[in-house]
Amino acid sequence: MKKLCLLIFFFINSGVICRGELFTALSDLEPLLTTHKKVVEDLEDYINREEERLNTLKRYVQVYKREHVKAMEDIPNYIGNPINAFTLIKRMTTDLAYIKLNIDLGVKHARNISIMQYEDATYPSAEDLRGAARALTRLQETYLLKIEDLAEGILNGVVYGSAMNANDCFELGIALYYETEYRNSLVWMLIALKKYNEEISSYPLTEIDILVYITFANYMLGNVKEAEEWTKKIVAIDPTYDISKPNATIAEQERKKRRKGDTGEDSLEAEVKQTPKDLRDQNEIYKTLCRGEMDLSPQVAKELTCRYLTENHPFLRLAPIKMEYKYRNPDIVLFHEVLSDSEIQHLKELAQPRLQRAMVRDAVSDNHRLDYRISKTAALADKESPVIERVTRRIADFTGLDMDTAENLQVVNYGIGGHYLPHYDFATSRNTQFADEVGNRIATVLFYMSDVAQGGATVFMKLGLSLFPVRGAAAVWLNLHASGEGDLATRHAACPVLRGSKWVSNKWIHLVGQEFIKPCGLEYQPEGIKESLTRLVNKLI
Repeated sequence: MKKLCLLIFFFINSGVICRGELFTALSDLEPLLTTHKKVVEDLEDYINREEERLNTLKRYVQVYKREHVKAMEDIPNYIGNPINAFTLIKRMTTDLAYIKLNIDLGVKHARNISIMQYEDATYPSAEDLRGAARALTRLQETYLLKIEDLAEGILNGVVYGSAMNANDCFELGIALYYETEYRNSLVWMLIALKKYNEEISSYPLTEIDILVYITFANYMLGNVKEAEEWTKKIVAIDPTYDISKPNATIAEQERKKRRKGDTGEDSLEAEVKQTPKDLRDQNEIYKTLCRGEMDLSPQVAKELTCRYLTENHPFLRLAPIKMEYKYRNPDIVLFHEVLSDSEIQHLKELAQPRLQRAMVRDAVSDNHRLDYRISKTAALADKESPVIERVTRRIADFTGLDMDTAENLQVVNYGIGGHYLPHYDFATSRNTQFADEVGNRIATVLFYMSDVAQGGATVFMKLGLSLFPVRGAAAVWLNLHASGEGDLATRHAACPVLRGSKWVSNKWIHLVGQEFIKPCGLEYQPEGIKESLTRLVNKLI
């Protein structure tokens, strides 16, 4: 192409080639045929390259159009599918960068043209792509999904999205590799290799690119012999390939992560590795409950009842609330139809513009982000809207508790594979203590503002209880014993959202103000929180 550009430049601008008055002798024209042949060859080469470039762009246009049409048919369900969510983020990050590169090659001659730079446009980041990759792994491990099925757009045996192509699987494998998820990265790379050899398409990667990651994923997993075999395949394709370059890059990144103490693991996994096998089993209990595969014992189930709540406030005699016991001692109650569709929509509209990444509080660094809590939240005060005031009054009605020291209503939206690993709502020795003016959190009210197609349950590990979202309902439980100490049985978690969008809102009610409503018990609980945890660990050992 450079030859062609130079040739045209000389013909048009310099006149150097025609200064010899070639027209005056036919013999002098014969050498022009050689130049003529070169022009034809360069033009054909240029056209072939342009056609290849344009065909690549056309293929991407068809993919984008096909996925966009499908998304617009049912936007919530489309983006609620984690596979679609990942591919959408990838389309707008690595794929878009490749598209821009191809466009730039064709418009270098067009000055002052800005390609796909839109004002007020939203673009995902590389961090979003990595987060989506981690989410897919979290879902796969929690819900025992086959990676081969995920690659084909299948969730639990049902096709919900488009199949991923070789490049999609490759980018996912890369993201997982640099999150030290080597085992899952290896599987995705093997699928990428299979698809690469089956598909007839142009990608910004080569077979060797995939083989390199397969090699080093095996190496990081300790499969040295297998890594050597894959290295031989690389050398067989390209004997000149320097295998040490990617190795040095990857090794350096590993050293940096070790220096930072960043293992890429969430708090639960890190905790599991430092505790006995019985505590590790709690992680499996958590996942089993998320899948809804654990039933309450007959002794517990027979005590569960439903009734209409008519006490606590005179208005409830006129408009009783449906009340369902999900567990007894500690009591966990589901109040049905306590949020209307219009109230839910109003709360969402107020919260949407100010949703921010959920933070976790502790005694060391106060508020900070952690991977074991993936969601965005917004706090809504009563004074902001009559609807919020009405919801707060309703909470007082069905809980019978005073709202003067309660926290603002917190609206939460969970993202791709969004979850919150096991935790207590009350302050423990590991959390920042609440101010004496309000006391500890005595109760939790959790409103479900959406149904969730799959996943997203609230689970209580010690109780073996799973609460799946019911739109408009509210789950309520007490976090403290009558003595004021934390109830260890209330340790709970928000399971990853497998498909759909999960919206909830919660109200934390504090101890101060409840002295006459929920007076302290005469029987003192002999063990504090720390002692109870120690006893539990010793028992499991």
